[in-house]
Amino acid sequence: MSFTANLIRTALPVMFLLGSLFAQDKTQVSLETDPATFAFNGYALHARVAPADWPRIRLGAGVYSMKFPALFVNINPDNADKGWEVQLKTGIGFFSEYFFNAERSAWLVGGQLAWQNYILKNDARPGARADYSIVLLMPYVGYRWFPLKNGFYVQPWAGLGYAKKVRGSSRIDNRAYEVSPLLPFITVHLGYRF
Repeated sequence: MSFTANLIRTALPVMFLLGSLFAQDKTQVSLETDPATFAFNGYALHARVAPADWPRIRLGAGVYSMKFPALFVNINPDNADKGWEVQLKTGIGFFSEYFFNAERSAWLVGGQLAWQNYILKNDARPGARADYSIVLLMPYVGYRWFPLKNGFYVQPWAGLGYAKKVRGSSRIDNRAYEVSPLLPFITVHLGYRF
């Protein structure tokens, strides 16, 4: 069974249990994903807790992975059209969000602190690879919408992160993949609030 399947199989029962436990004191628990990661041969699973005593705050953690499409790789002109294949093998992120209303819907601002492990390959050297890790700090803005008037929500968000390489190498032979210190990101999460 794949890592993604094991992760989901383990996390879902835990989240349902936590949701039922926290429901007694009005603390909200949410489980969400980023569907785009699955389209890019990856996965994403995020858990969020909105404490009853903090009506505008939501905290959480997530694990995610994806293979970057060429558009992402080519955003940096130093890497554009040079045969790079970039895979975010594992990302582990911690999130905090502040909502502008006490219902924790509509507009929000947030921040992510993450550790991300990457694998690089290059068409010029089949079979060769490089590994490196970054620490990412990303402020973001988003909007949380409950279209069905139940626990299901859609949350588009966009951010600009600062990345610092902290381990490994982004070189294969004499070819260097330039790790940009600024990472723009935009996505849509789908989730359920218990």
